[in-house]
Amino acid sequence: MAQAFVNSKIQPGKVVVLIKPTCPCRRAQELLSQLPFKQGLLEFVDITAHDDTNEIQDYLQQLTGARMVPRVFIGKECIGGCSDLVNMHEKGELLTRLKQIGALQ
Repeated sequence: MAQAFVNSKIQPGKVVVLIKPTCPCRRAQELLSQLPFKQGLLEFVDITAHDDTNEIQDYLQQLTGARMVPRVFIGKECIGGCSDLVNMHEKGELLTRLKQIGALQ
């Protein structure tokens, strides 16, 4: 169930950020929310809204090497967490990747 849920969210051409509202780091959400995404191509998914939060995090561990959230997926690839996203942006790589997948207006 958890695996199917996560896999259904991760799609080519889309940016998905798996989050918990209790996470103090809002930087990933703030950064991505400022960018001109095409409608429907940026999604923040609250994993605590599901009964199988622990199973989702176990699957994230298996899939990405880390259980913690946020987990940021650009297309089908996990780029890591918040600090990875910020580093990518500071290096000028984030906008390039988002343009490559066609996610920006």
